[in-house]
Amino acid sequence: MLGLLISLLLVIVVPALADTTNSLTAVTSSLSPDEIVEFSAQPASVQKLITLSLDLTHQHLAYTTASADPSTGGMDCSGFVYFVLQQAGFKQVPRDSSGQYVWVRMNHSFHAVFSRKANGFETAELLPGDLMFWIGTYQTTHDPPVSHVMIYLGTEKSTGNRIMVGSSDGRTYHGEKRSGVSVFDFVMPREANEGKQQANFIGYGSIPELRDSVSAAH
Repeated sequence: MLGLLISLLLVIVVPALADTTNSLTAVTSSLSPDEIVEFSAQPASVQKLITLSLDLTHQHLAYTTASADPSTGGMDCSGFVYFVLQQAGFKQVPRDSSGQYVWVRMNHSFHAVFSRKANGFETAELLPGDLMFWIGTYQTTHDPPVSHVMIYLGTEKSTGNRIMVGSSDGRTYHGEKRSGVSVFDFVMPREANEGKQQANFIGYGSIPELRDSVSAAH
């Protein structure tokens, strides 16, 4: 009888613990749109995208592989971008980071970055609302092998630093590690240790129709 009771308790308690794992492992940071230097000068479509993105950073969402739904307690990087853009009226956005990269490239708005400096001349045209892409954050069979994506926010008023938003399991904000749906520093990856994979920022581009005069919802 005791064994049966223990088994029943495990059936009830273990799933409950599993459901809270995402929220317990999320270590996130947030800010408001008016804390971004460039926000007030952006068109309404960009302001909407940034506001929707920052709203999610207040929900303490974890980095959750294969999720594009905040109701699960977390999202992965491309899932965050997919969800936010869907909410902003973009119904044709691809689900994964590789597809989102191709989507931007096909729009002829991509800026390749070869420099290892976040403030180099190659990032001079980076605008709030642009999608930012990395390779090498993990091994992938996707072609192209893009493995990470974020949304650029602009310049933080309090620090003068460039910042971005999205979902990650280990980037930083103000130099401190964050995990989940958060605001992050835009910094280039450090050199990889011997035997480890090197993550590389490869470039950025505008979301198709985001800055057009016609609403993205149409």
